[in-house]
Amino acid sequence: MSADNIVILTGAGISAESGLGTFRDEGGLWAQHRIEDVATPEGFAANPQLVHDFYNARRAQSLEATPNAAHVALARLEAEHKGRVSIVTQNVDGLHEAAGSKAVMHMHGALDGALCAACDHRWSAPLVMQPADLCPNCGQPTTRPDIVWFGEMPYQMDQIWQHLRDADLFVAIGTSGNVYPAAAFVQDADRYGAHTVELNLEASATISDFAEARFGKASEIVPAWVDEVLGG
Repeated sequence: MSADNIVILTGAGISAESGLGTFRDEGGLWAQHRIEDVATPEGFAANPQLVHDFYNARRAQSLEATPNAAHVALARLEAEHKGRVSIVTQNVDGLHEAAGSKAVMHMHGALDGALCAACDHRWSAPLVMQPADLCPNCGQPTTRPDIVWFGEMPYQMDQIWQHLRDADLFVAIGTSGNVYPAAAFVQDADRYGAHTVELNLEASATISDFAEARFGKASEIVPAWVDEVLGG
């Protein structure tokens, strides 16, 4: 398989085997809360303590997780592929970076970041954040997680769209195909001539838009796919 520019979209499914739950996992952190309460600007305005407690728990869980074979394989692809490999992730964990990937765009923010809702200043988040925490730039108690919530614009979209237009190969790994704008990436990449592949535990909502699909555990099918790309 020959492709100079590879763009990879990753979703919660790639981190599930590292112990990080998805929206659909029963008994996980998401199952204990309504999305409207912990993942929207309105929820944060109504109960900032609840939102901080939720992301404090997610941050602690993320720090205990380690990259699995899928993360490691993508880092190897980036290191050994003769062309460009760009990872766009919907995940807010740091497992891609922990595995060694460098060209990672976190379109939904990251758990290790803090953001001031007043002045947009960003800094490294402590393990525990509270509503009374002061912004180090403006001094206001308006600290929030640097996470893109529902109803907010994802980060780096101009850069991401350009990567999709330049892609020879677009691959979506562990995504549901239910969250936009990421769900539309496959159509955009296809429109500009990229070969499109879905690697997933099961078919996504956008499976019909892909030229090729493979199903199974990410820790198994992603390393196998990377071996093919590097060997071809």
